[in-house]
Amino acid sequence: MDEFDYVVVGGGTAGSVVASRLSEDPSVSVCLLEAGPSDLGDDHVLRLNRWMWLLGSGYDWDYPVVPQAKGNSFLRHARAKVLGGCSSSNPCIAFWAPAEDLDDWASMGLDGWSAADCFPLFQRLEDNDAPGDHHGRGGPVRIRTVPPEDPCGRAVLTACEEAGIPITPFNTGATVVNGANWFQINAREDGTRCSASVGYLHPVMDSRPNLRVRTGLRATRLVLDENLRCSGVDYLAPGLARTLRVHARREVVVSCGAIDTPKLLMLSGIGPAGHLRETGVEVLVDSPGVGGNLQDHPEGIIMWNAEQPMVATSTQWWEIGIFTATEPDLDRPDLMFHYGAVPFDLNTYRRGYPTSENAFCLTPNVTRARSRGTVRLATRDFRDKPRVDPRYFTDAYDMTVMTRGLVLARKIAAGPALALWAGVELAPGPDVHTGDELAAYIRETHNTVYHPACTVRMGAPDDPDAPLDPQLRVKGVTGLRVADGSAMPYLTTVDPCITTMMIGEKCADMIKRRHR
Repeated sequence: MDEFDYVVVGGGTAGSVVASRLSEDPSVSVCLLEAGPSDLGDDHVLRLNRWMWLLGSGYDWDYPVVPQAKGNSFLRHARAKVLGGCSSSNPCIAFWAPAEDLDDWASMGLDGWSAADCFPLFQRLEDNDAPGDHHGRGGPVRIRTVPPEDPCGRAVLTACEEAGIPITPFNTGATVVNGANWFQINAREDGTRCSASVGYLHPVMDSRPNLRVRTGLRATRLVLDENLRCSGVDYLAPGLARTLRVHARREVVVSCGAIDTPKLLMLSGIGPAGHLRETGVEVLVDSPGVGGNLQDHPEGIIMWNAEQPMVATSTQWWEIGIFTATEPDLDRPDLMFHYGAVPFDLNTYRRGYPTSENAFCLTPNVTRARSRGTVRLATRDFRDKPRVDPRYFTDAYDMTVMTRGLVLARKIAAGPALALWAGVELAPGPDVHTGDELAAYIRETHNTVYHPACTVRMGAPDDPDAPLDPQLRVKGVTGLRVADGSAMPYLTTVDPCITTMMIGEKCADMIKRRHR
């Protein structure tokens, strides 16, 4: 029998962490199943400055959204199909979660998830070059500050100061409500991304006989016995020949991400009973919250032709972050910009807006969006892509914040510091001014920061809408946990990749305590 103590489904941002940490104990065996290929030695994945070319490639599940009543129906959610998951395909922007976010989680009955509980895990996972006694220095994930080598980027930061947004360091232990700076990134000095797979798996894959990392194997169903204990996973063998099964003596951990984790649970009979019956899936556990509560950071775009040559090399082309609050007395920013040293016409060019090969942009995104969406099965066939419905801008608050972001971006670009850089505004263009015009532009051209989350959220043990308890255990079954961004009850205000690694660390700790 193909059997291990633990089976981790999905070798992504959290799954790589869970498998690595559990296999530190040589007395237990761990099997990691990943649907995509290995990233080991693959420069298409490992070279961080190539990340944008992974979008829509063979390394991307490339999920379309269903038609959006108030948003961009052409939008697609990139989800990485490779070892390391989205940490192997994103720009590696590295943030500790704000303490306020984590304390909000704890206030929902999630004991053990406060900032005081979780900050030591951020410290454990990192090897950070920033000052501060709170930072980790020897963890598996190299985090460093982007070198300030882009002259247009330096001008952007000066323009932010002119607009009342000071230059403020990130990851100091205090939440930046109004400030801008070069990002920290999880990448090595040679330009290699330090993804979860690079940091946690590559150093141990050949040295731990108790760890099996199996790539190219797609999970099709979780196996539940007559007592609703998860005893294993069915997966598709190479060559699409037949289904095989791997058994778990202790626990199965699902780490397939905010879209594929709810999909796998629903295919296995765990989800909203009405939807499962409509799709032809036998209901084993009626869990209404599976696939609900989808949250994201919607992203707008404003782009200028550059009057001087833009940089030809970069760490990852999106090196600066800008945070601000559009309302008084907020304890967290409600608006964030990424500065891009490249044109980003992915959603504007098809709509007739001009483009340029020498341009820069700001991308206002709503850090605490209130719209909520769903992930649902299209059919009971695991090969079919799920129906992803983010329901962008169905809460008017999100549009208000993003519209304010476009107005602020124009103020920044009009500052003296950018006078030698900011040429013609390519999108939305100088003729788009009124609130209604800006909103119409946003609806047809907005993107996502590719941060779907919260679709199998944690909650208090007695919360009927939360599929997971505070120990990440799936309610209604035994031997099954979820560890990835889908488990977040609320999406973090900042880019969530490092927080997702922290969830992996937390999950491994809880499992070790359970089976000590």
